[in-house]
Amino acid sequence: MVVQDPTQRFTSRVENYVRYRPGYPIAVIDLLKSECGLNATSVIADIASGTGIFTRMLLQNGNCVFGVEPNSEMRQAGEEYLSTHTRFTSVPGTAEATTLADHTVDFVTSAQAAHWFDREKARREFTRICRPTGWTVLLWNERRTDSTPFLRSYEQLLAEYGTDYQDVRSERTTQQIETFFAPSPFQFRTFDYRQEFDYPALEGRLLSSSYTPQAGDPAYAPMLRELRRIFDAHQANGQVAFEYDTRVYFGRQC
Repeated sequence: MVVQDPTQRFTSRVENYVRYRPGYPIAVIDLLKSECGLNATSVIADIASGTGIFTRMLLQNGNCVFGVEPNSEMRQAGEEYLSTHTRFTSVPGTAEATTLADHTVDFVTSAQAAHWFDREKARREFTRICRPTGWTVLLWNERRTDSTPFLRSYEQLLAEYGTDYQDVRSERTTQQIETFFAPSPFQFRTFDYRQEFDYPALEGRLLSSSYTPQAGDPAYAPMLRELRRIFDAHQANGQVAFEYDTRVYFGRQC
């Protein structure tokens, strides 16, 4: 069954999400420093912060970060993951209603999530919470689908077994990215990223995706049999790799 509420799509997938989702290249932080003036004093609202993967990178830069996350299970996982960071504040809220005060942050960031937002409402909310001349930063790891034989086979698996895969791919939002920034201009950068898996990790990565069948679904066992076949056909030294384009969009929130 497809979960229609985007804030609840990952509720049953938190453990796999924590263990098997990719991080982001450190070059993203370097970019924000050089192009946006990010420094350790910048206050950041990380929207749909989830389990804290990107949030942790911001905290390691020394920033004060409000992690705004609507899903209670994801939020709790993020709180546990970031429990040693004293500059982290966990906030139950959404992109459209963060609950943060007016004009209190220097950056609004969102990693791997903005395609779930109501873009017009989120834009208004980002403008409300940002200080004048603050920045919005949206980023995604977009898995390459055709760069290796393994990735072509994996894409075919998703096309066959994914419940609503074609409807929710993040690439559909990056084609309409202007909505998040208009009428302000924005810039774009892309970086290479890579993630390697043995078979159990590949299975966990697959099951972390909200569009894959879960245990009890008639398609679940056939999907995993096909995943095993693909892995065995393409592995080298017991590993396969995802290749990503990490896409970063940034502009002033004014």
